[in-house]
Amino acid sequence: MRILITNDDGIAAPGLEVLEAIARDVAGEGGEVWTVAPAFEQSGVGHCINYVKPSMVSKMGERRYAVEGSPADCVLAGLGEIVDGPVDLVLSGVNRGNNAGENTVYSGTIGAAMEAALQGVRGIAMSQFYGPENVDLDNPFEASAVHGADCVRRLVSDAPWGGDHYKLFYNVNFPPLPADKVRGLAAVAQGYRGDGRMGVAPQTSPSGRKYLWIQGSAQGEPTQPGTDVKANVEGWVSVTPMRCDLTDQATLAALRGVLDDYRG
Repeated sequence: MRILITNDDGIAAPGLEVLEAIARDVAGEGGEVWTVAPAFEQSGVGHCINYVKPSMVSKMGERRYAVEGSPADCVLAGLGEIVDGPVDLVLSGVNRGNNAGENTVYSGTIGAAMEAALQGVRGIAMSQFYGPENVDLDNPFEASAVHGADCVRRLVSDAPWGGDHYKLFYNVNFPPLPADKVRGLAAVAQGYRGDGRMGVAPQTSPSGRKYLWIQGSAQGEPTQPGTDVKANVEGWVSVTPMRCDLTDQATLAALRGVLDDYRG
């Protein structure tokens, strides 16, 4: 198996080392793991691409490259130029912090898996929830390091990957716990915290210029039962199937009823 890995925390991020180990385990003897990651941190960039400017690529080692661009750029670079041959799987992460609830729509980690799906390649985004029970561990990524490879293997071998147009990809979040407290895998929907909106914090520099810091909100607030954050805080690895199609099908039917009688 040939696996392409990337992230949004950057080429030097500790979570990428965890993902490299997971990918080597999954690829197996004779497999290949190619790392194509952002040269600098790209957290919060979502699915953006550097459409109006080129991205410099630097070779950092054997099958290891840094790209001055977004995670989606890295996937495009890997699939279109860098990797020597077809890619069987794209893994993105392991992100430092959760990408559940509202975080999902901002995440560059998710953006990379999304781009893989758009390119017709299986993609899995992986993130490590932080909390009081794991943040001070010698390895805060312990849950993902121990359970990540088994989770990926299960998805690759048994999960649906279909779609005639917008193909599936998966969002995986590991709970904020030591590895031995993880309860298992749970198939859940994307949740809604309600207080998970991004905001701004204004600050005035010594020169009198005004700057805005983008800031998040509390991450431990559970979502509804059967959704990602709720599962994570209860000790489960959340697995959420996703597509790039943003259409709300239920509303579409109602909207047709509203608009069908209009003739311009």
